[in-house]
Order: sequence, then C-alpha cells, then structure tokens
Amino acid sequence: MRYTPAGIPALNCRLEHESQIQEVGEVRTVKMVIKAVAFGFQAERLAKQAIGSEWSFKGFLANARQGKSIVFHIQDFLQD
Repeated sequence: MRYTPAGIPALNCRLEHESQIQEVGEVRTVKMVIKAVAFGFQAERLAKQAIGSEWSFKGFLANARQGKSIVFHIQDFLQD
C-alpha cells in the first residue's frame, strides 16, 4: 500500500487469469497477466485479501504513465 501526494491509498498489483475456451473446434487455454491499480476504499479492501485468492474485477483499461503498457484500474471486485 502506498499513498498519493493527496493522501489517497493506492495499491499496485498484478492480476493473473487462466481459462479454457472453444476456438475453431479446439479447446484453447488462455493465460494472461496484467498490471492493475486500486485507489481509495478499493485499495484498502484489496490489501486485506489473500494473495492467490480468486476474484472477479470491474474497472477500466488505461495507458500507464509512460504510455508503453496498459494498467487495469480496479473499481470493484467480488469473490468468485
């Protein structure tokens, strides 16, 4: 957990996804890792969760500050 200059809690993390999907008649395993950030109350909630636990997240994608990568901004999450 860190705090912005305005004193708002912020939590940087990495989300990992793995699932299987049917594509062209074959089962395909899809894996993805993405940088994520939560602010305020959501950051405080997320900091209390066990690493590796499973959740569904809602939010939006934006460019990172340097513009060379994507960051998922977490706005809400629920346990699966």
